Amino acid sequence: MSRSICLWISIGFLLCANLTFCQPHTHAASNPLSFPDIPGYLSLTTDLHQHTVFSDGSVWPDIRVMEALREDLDVISLTEHLEYQPHAEDIPHPDRNRSYKLALAEAEEHELIIVHGSEITRGAPIGHNNAVFIEDANALLDADPKVPFKEAKNQGAFIFWNHPAWYAQQPKGNPVLSAFQKERIQNGELHGIEVINTTDYSEEALQIALDENLTIMGTSDIHGLIEWDYIEFGKHRPLTVVFAKSRSADAVREALMDRRTVAVYNGLWVGREKWLIPLLEASIKITEASYIPDTQILKVVLENQTSSDLLFENAMEYTFYSSSPVFEIPAGKSITLQIKTLEIKNSIDLSLKALGAYTAPKEHPVISWKVAVEDPK
Repeated sequence: MSRSICLWISIGFLLCANLTFCQPHTHAASNPLSFPDIPGYLSLTTDLHQHTVFSDGSVWPDIRVMEALREDLDVISLTEHLEYQPHAEDIPHPDRNRSYKLALAEAEEHELIIVHGSEITRGAPIGHNNAVFIEDANALLDADPKVPFKEAKNQGAFIFWNHPAWYAQQPKGNPVLSAFQKERIQNGELHGIEVINTTDYSEEALQIALDENLTIMGTSDIHGLIEWDYIEFGKHRPLTVVFAKSRSADAVREALMDRRTVAVYNGLWVGREKWLIPLLEASIKITEASYIPDTQILKVVLENQTSSDLLFENAMEYTFYSSSPVFEIPAGKSITLQIKTLEIKNSIDLSLKALGAYTAPKEHPVISWKVAVEDPK
C-alpha cells in the first residue's frame, strides 16, 4: 500500500473520531420538552395528530418516531387521513394500519408510546376528526359519514375534532358546532376538540370545549419536519400535556376521557383551572427568599422548571422594586424579584397572574405560592 493511501486512511479515521456525521446514530433528546408532574399524576407530553407519506405528509413513519425521541415526548399517534391519499400512486397501501405498524416497529426498543390512530376526513360541517386508540383503521372506511364514528366508538377510541376553526372549511375562521357534532357528542362519539392546531389558537374552540364538556387538545398536525416548522424558529411543537395515573397507553386514554389535559404551544397554555393551576404551581420553584440587608425589600428567586417561557404579572398588594410588574421567566432559567413588603415578614403569599395561560377565553389564572422567608440569623 502506498504512503499516500495510508495517509488518506489515517485522515479518514481522524475525521470519524472528531466529526458528528461519523458518530453512531442516537435518539438522544436535543430539544427536550419537559413539564413537572402534579400531585397524584404524571405529566405526559403527547402529540396525537401527525402525518407521514402514508397520507399527505412528507416523511416516513420512522422519522416521526425519531423526532419524538429527540424531543423526549412520551406519546405520539400517526393519524393518517383515511379518505385522502394523495401519494397512493407512488405508495399504494390498501392497509390503513401500515403507518402505525412501521412506527411501532421503530419505537420497539424505546419507551415512546405509539397510539394507533387515523383521521376521518370529510368536508364541512363534519370536518376532520381524529380517532385514537383504535384497533383497525380499515374498519373505519365507509361512505356513510356516521359509520366511522360509530365504529371508532365500538373499538374504544378517543375521538376529537381537528382544527375546527380552519378557514378552508370555516371561511370566517370561527368553528361552527353543527347538528352533526352535537349528535356525535350526544352519542359518545366525540370526546375532545383542538384549541391549538399548528400555530393557531381558537378562543371559540376553547369555549366549545367548556360548553360541551370536551377534552382540551393541542397538536402539531405536522406534515413536514418538526425541525423546519418549529425548532428552526426557536419554537417547540404544540402538544397536549396529559395527567395520567401511570405511564401506559391505557392510562393516557383514561386521562383523555376524563379531560385531564392542558394544551401547550411554547408560552401559550390552555386548560381547565383544575389542571392548569396545579401545573403552573409545580412549574415554578422558589429557590431563595431573603431580605436585602438593612431593608424591607424581599429578594425572591424563581426557577422555571419547564421547557416553555412563562409570562407573569404581579397580582399582590406589594409592588416590585426596580422591575416591571410584568416579567418573563425563560425556560429552565431563574429570575429574581425584589418585593417591597414595607415590613419584615416571616412568609408571604406570592400571587402572580399567568398572562400566557387561559382557563377560558381572555381569562388568566392567578397562581399563588406560600413563600417562607429565610431567617437572616
